[in-house]
Amino acid sequence: MARPAAARRPRRAARAVRPRRRARRPRRRRPPVPRGNALNIVFDNLGTYVEGMRTTVSLTLLSFAAAVVIGTVVAAFRVGPVPPLRWAGATYVELVRNTPLAVHFILFYFGLTKVGIRYEAFVTAVIVLSMYTSSFVAETIRSGINAVSTGQAEAARSLGLTFPQVLTIVVLPQAFRTVVAPLGSLLSALVRNSSVASVISVLELTEVADRLNTATARPIPVFLGAAAAYLTLTLPLGWGIGIVERRVAIKR
Repeated sequence: MARPAAARRPRRAARAVRPRRRARRPRRRRPPVPRGNALNIVFDNLGTYVEGMRTTVSLTLLSFAAAVVIGTVVAAFRVGPVPPLRWAGATYVELVRNTPLAVHFILFYFGLTKVGIRYEAFVTAVIVLSMYTSSFVAETIRSGINAVSTGQAEAARSLGLTFPQVLTIVVLPQAFRTVVAPLGSLLSALVRNSSVASVISVLELTEVADRLNTATARPIPVFLGAAAAYLTLTLPLGWGIGIVERRVAIKR
């Protein structure tokens, strides 16, 4: 038996108010990352790596030269006859070498701006690396000074030489020849420590690798390239230090 038309109307009205399903939006896909040979990323950016190596070498040489000067002065304070200078030297060494290098960078670069002192990032890196390395250089040179026979210093003083003359003419030349290998190790460590300058965006080797990683999203080949670049600097340096040590070191 057929239903009357009036009975079918409410069902049609119910169908009319049923909400429509939303059409699915197509998902956004990330742009494809080039998946070529991993070594191509290194070789295609070889010039960028070389620029980073150049900055790393500049940082290392400038910082080490300043560190040797500062460290020698601090070592002289530590072995000198004036107690306040000895205390000042010991305080400098203990405070600087027992604080992380990254903390030095952040305090020096961002903290000094609060008192109106600001240097460029590269200059800041040289100053901080020099100060940090000088604390280790000072202890190394002090050990070399202590290795020199006390009889030589006494003989020099008996000739009428003052303490600075005894130190610069008699003791320090022998002390430096004694500590060639430890100083070389500090120089090699400084090459690696220069990577911390990336925290203030100095464009040295690690910062270069970090920016390449951001651009290519290929961290493994990019940082393997950076590691190879560091080895290119440190391995010949170690061999050179060994040659210098064999030629000038004093055998006791």
